[in-house]
Formats: sequence, C-alpha cells, structure tokens
Amino acid sequence: MPAYNEEATIEEAIRRVRAVDIAKEIIIVDDCSSDGTGKVLERYADEEDITVLRHDQNQGKGAALRTGFAKATGDIVIIQDADLEYDPTQYPDLIEPIVEGQADIVYGSRFLAGRPHRVLYFWHYVANRSLTMLSNMFTDLNLTDMETCYKVFRREVIEDILPTLKQNRFGIEPEMTAKVARRAYRIYEIGISYSGRTYEAGKKIGLKDAFKALWCILRYRMGD
Repeated sequence: MPAYNEEATIEEAIRRVRAVDIAKEIIIVDDCSSDGTGKVLERYADEEDITVLRHDQNQGKGAALRTGFAKATGDIVIIQDADLEYDPTQYPDLIEPIVEGQADIVYGSRFLAGRPHRVLYFWHYVANRSLTMLSNMFTDLNLTDMETCYKVFRREVIEDILPTLKQNRFGIEPEMTAKVARRAYRIYEIGISYSGRTYEAGKKIGLKDAFKALWCILRYRMGD
C-alpha cells in the first residue's frame, strides 16, 4: 500500500483491508508524506500483521511499490492504494483466478460492466481508455484498464520483474504491463467497483502523468 499525504484516509484503508477474511500481511510504504500520515502510521509500527516502511524523500508511487514488493513474502501480491477509491472487499474475486490455477496476474477493471463506479472526469476516462488502447497495440493484449490500481500477481511474477522495474511515478503501470506481457504470463481481468475522488479530495494523478505513461508505453515496447 503506497501512501503519500493520506492522513484523512489511511486508517480507514487499513481497517477495510484488515476486515477482509483472508490471511495477509499489510505492507505500507509512506513516501515521505508531509502531512500527518507518518504520525498515524507510527501507531501501527508494532502490529504483527503490518509492516510500515518510509522513504526519506518523496519518490513516487512506482518507487513505493518497488520498496513494498521487495518486502512481500505472501504467495499473492495485491496493490492497494490508501485513498479509498478501490474496495478491498473485492479481494476474494480478484485472487480467485490465481488460487484456481487459471491466472498468474489479475487486473481489476473499472470499465467492465457489473460493478458501480462514481461518475467523474470525462477527460480522465478518455485518457485512461486511450493509454490502454495504445498499450494494447504494443503488448498485443486486450485489456480494458491498464492504469488500474488493482493489479494482483503471483509472488513469482513479482520476483521475476522486480529487478527490471525502473519507473518511480505512475509510469510503473504501463511498465509492469509491458514486462508481464513480454513474458507471456496468463493475465485475467475482473470488473471492480470504483469510487474515484476529486482533486479537492486529494487526487494526485494529472496531465503530466498521462504524458509520462505515453512515454513509458513507447519506451518499453521493445524491451526492458
């Protein structure tokens, strides 16, 4: 769980993850938050099911994920944002294809039918769909939501790609997608609910991240 300035939501995010009735370890990476996130996380430092890590300077979501991946010991690794846009009660559905031996990776798609999602920004929708389509053109996948937070991996997949991951910010999404596609892992998608937040509520991804994602799609189309 990467976290940057999530003081308002981090405790509720932890509570919701803990409430899911599956065995798990929770690894939280505080990416040098400048609000009270670090103080909140200090209260969990001695909890057996939680590992709290901290970056001494802000590096971005990709760097936080690499730090967390390196500490993961479970058989399945789930990425969970700390901002409550994604609902942990969907974990059983997300891990089922891996548990059943059908998949190596599962993406939770905000654009597959069947689950509610908050109606928000049109141009974010256009950017997400466009980046996914371009990524698919180079990876030869048919994903509907490459930029989703909910990416679920067998730990062996993480161990395989982790040494090659380079992106520090949101470019980690197309980078991971390109690298698992090149290795021919079995990828499934499952529709998820999505409660997107506004910029006033702390949403961080912006136009420059979309351009960076575009650069990463082109950068990793040929190799690591």
